[in-house]
Amino acid sequence: MNKRMIAPVIFGLVGIAILVSLGNWQVRRMVWKEGVLAAIDARLAAPGVPVPENPDRVEDLYLSVIAEGEMGEGEVHVLSSSPQTGPGYRIIAPFTLKNGRRILIDRGVVGEADKNAARPLENGVLEGNLVWMQDVPAFPPDLDKNIWFSRPPAELAEVLDTEPVLVVLRQTSLAGGPLPMAIGVNIPNSHFGYAVTWYLFALVWAGMTLYLLIRIKRKTA
Repeated sequence: MNKRMIAPVIFGLVGIAILVSLGNWQVRRMVWKEGVLAAIDARLAAPGVPVPENPDRVEDLYLSVIAEGEMGEGEVHVLSSSPQTGPGYRIIAPFTLKNGRRILIDRGVVGEADKNAARPLENGVLEGNLVWMQDVPAFPPDLDKNIWFSRPPAELAEVLDTEPVLVVLRQTSLAGGPLPMAIGVNIPNSHFGYAVTWYLFALVWAGMTLYLLIRIKRKTA
């Protein structure tokens, strides 16, 4: 190695080290994200517990709960769809627990034609998961037609006179009731692809550095 190679070697090694470290960081993020998703899946499938008195928006997100009581009259219809029903509406209804608390129940989805159909009320013991959707509606609801575009608990609670606590049902015992919709956790995990990209950049950087050193050596010779 001659003096003209020192700077390219240092520059090449520093660049490779930075790119490899970025790839390693993405691998660590991937492992962390996989842990988060696994924890959510475990929480969704865990045995149900009574609805907490003061549920925490972070600690109790997706908490599996058991709600025992009676469903009340009144509904909010949230624009939605499912593979089974096609375009339709989620049915949000008030539910009075045995201790007198009133909460929100997402009963599931119905087709467009059944938006205003009479539905049997589901009473007894219900199983589901706690969720908090966006606090502010994505679009203002059409209150005259009872059409909503999101599920903000505070807004829904005001309309249905309940606490801003929303439980999404996992299953139903009613043949003629809404079809419960599984909770979809939309947390992307693209860190593997990012890691591969940074490692490929490091490989290209190493190849370019080697090519430069070869050219320098040939010129010197």
